[in-house]
Amino acid sequence: MVDPDAVNALAQLMTWKTEVANFSYGGAKGGIGCDLGQLSLFELERLTRVFTQKIHDLIGVSTDVPAPDMGTNAQTMAWVLDEHAKFHGYSPAVVTGKPIDLGGSLCREAATGRGVLFATEALLNEHGKSIAGQQFVVQGFGNVVSWAAQLISENGGKVVAVSDISGAIKNSKGIDIPSLLKHSVANRGVKGFSGADPIDPNSILVEDCEVLIPAALWGCDQQEENANEIKAKFIVEAANHPKDPKADEVLSKKGVTILPDIYANSGGVTVSYLEWVQVSYTLSSLL
Repeated sequence: MVDPDAVNALAQLMTWKTEVANFSYGGAKGGIGCDLGQLSLFELERLTRVFTQKIHDLIGVSTDVPAPDMGTNAQTMAWVLDEHAKFHGYSPAVVTGKPIDLGGSLCREAATGRGVLFATEALLNEHGKSIAGQQFVVQGFGNVVSWAAQLISENGGKVVAVSDISGAIKNSKGIDIPSLLKHSVANRGVKGFSGADPIDPNSILVEDCEVLIPAALWGCDQQEENANEIKAKFIVEAANHPKDPKADEVLSKKGVTILPDIYANSGGVTVSYLEWVQVSYTLSSLL
């Protein structure tokens, strides 16, 4: 959901996130309220270019550097870069998450999900545990957590339940994540996956697991009402602000260890920063 309150809150979270990551960034957010499923590729390009026309004076290499987020990808950032160049000349460091051929990073697409893996691994290590052998539940199956689930699976973790906007599924023996990824792309969601049983999406947060990874859309929060029923011992916040303050209090009293979003999902901004430095340094060396 895109509204002023959500955008302001996300901007503040990004400010804290870059500080936690120790980068020379501030924090900002912006977005367009639309249903991507109803737009053609041509309409999406037009929308992106008009949006860039409205903000071209606000963004810049040393002022505000847009990066991809929910509903955007490398192609979106290429359109922003191209449209910005019409007003200010070609400056590839003005956006990150670009296609490789335009100065993008090889690992940007998977960066946030890989960061979730590294953060989870570090958290578990502090408690004498490892990824291998742990049971995971993930709420949401977009770019971030689909990469995280794939990497967790590759490292021996067992993802036992997954939900997204289409529905929720469970397999206590572990879900075949590569097969689920193919199914999700082909069917636009996890619903109907033959390798797991369907469950009530509202139960995803309270399924049995060691580690719960909330990564759903803004507004799909852990509330005080369901916080008491959460069974996970660890919560890794792949989503931005996935719980309300009262739920936070309940979970803390229960002894649940929570890895906050401003650390857990900072892999994306980390690689964006490295891409920005890489492109800026390359251009400076050519002058």
